[in-house]
Amino acid sequence: MLCGIDQLSGNQLASLRRRLRDGRVGVLTHAAAVDRRGRTTLSVLEELGVAPKLIFAPEHGLSAVAQAEEPVRSEEGSEGGPPPVISLYGQTREELSPRAELLEQIDVLVIDLADVGSRYYTYVWSALLALRAADAANVHTVVLDRPNPISGDPATLEGAPQAAEFLSFVGLEPLPIRHALTIAEILALFLARDGRPLGPDGALSVVPVRGWERLRTAEAWGRPFVMPSPNMPTLETALVYPGACLVEGTNLSEGRGTTSPFQIVGAPFLDGRELARQLEQTGVPGAWVRPLSFRPTFEKHAGQVCQGVMVHVTSPALFRPVATYLSLITLARKLAPADFAFRETPYEFEASRPAFDLLTGSDRARHAITDGASPEDVVAMVTPVDPFWHEAVVEAEARLEQCYAH
Repeated sequence: MLCGIDQLSGNQLASLRRRLRDGRVGVLTHAAAVDRRGRTTLSVLEELGVAPKLIFAPEHGLSAVAQAEEPVRSEEGSEGGPPPVISLYGQTREELSPRAELLEQIDVLVIDLADVGSRYYTYVWSALLALRAADAANVHTVVLDRPNPISGDPATLEGAPQAAEFLSFVGLEPLPIRHALTIAEILALFLARDGRPLGPDGALSVVPVRGWERLRTAEAWGRPFVMPSPNMPTLETALVYPGACLVEGTNLSEGRGTTSPFQIVGAPFLDGRELARQLEQTGVPGAWVRPLSFRPTFEKHAGQVCQGVMVHVTSPALFRPVATYLSLITLARKLAPADFAFRETPYEFEASRPAFDLLTGSDRARHAITDGASPEDVVAMVTPVDPFWHEAVVEAEARLEQCYAH
């Protein structure tokens, strides 16, 4: 399998390499964007004789060490030294997009980011905002694409797209929670919808993935899974994440501050054995659940012993993360109604909507859980996906052909 950066450094794409060497280039990337030999995209570009004028970094920063929702400062460049690193995840919503005066310094924007296949993961939205800002400034964007680590199988689609009033930086455009697409496929989808020209002479060109077995996970890539953010250490973490991130909208610990974030969920006020028993009774295809005790070293309930469960994925093709964790959250509230709570503090630059609503895409699930609905009823509110999205995934590769770089 060859990612976009692998092909750029090969014997093909001579025109694109020349365009990058001769142009004024900006790069949106991070430390997880590596080639098949483990070299970062910035290192590969340097070897190809491409000298970026600007580097843009998404949430977690260029080195991917900042924690979730932690503002990252920009870094100044130096004469004859490294170029400036512009953070696209600062203190304000306005800092999420590249500023127009910065884009005046470049002709081409290269994007290479490692995604995990869930609409909450903000890298794709940083890419979309950067693409739109570049298009408005007449700057061409090239995406060096990467496969979806939890597969591009349309049968795994899960989680209805958001209602219009619940769009946010954890979903700037309506998209299923588990979307089965790559970053380039998502960008091409929305750019085509907006009637923008695609291809080397348009707004977006793409170096696609070659040899990707779309129905399989990163286990089939023949290369290590590189953690794209501090709490995304393994493929199994990525597999549970489309459901487990929903826990961020509650006062349950999602396992941050442990060695298995998102697989571990709990709180000091829960009965882990009873939660595991009831969750197993609801049915957890493709996974098994076990009770455990843990003590987070930071984030929610730091330093306190928590009781909860750990979700182990046994069959990625059968596992449904959104349904599993919606059931878990619903049962946790039923077990401890006096102590369980939904998060009320601002989340991803949004203060007017609860985090759980932004993540699920409406306020229906939160109200249903509060009103005592069953796990089955809550899951039925959130998980159905319109057939349009199945077709969008099936047609994604054909749509991407319109964008191929050369």
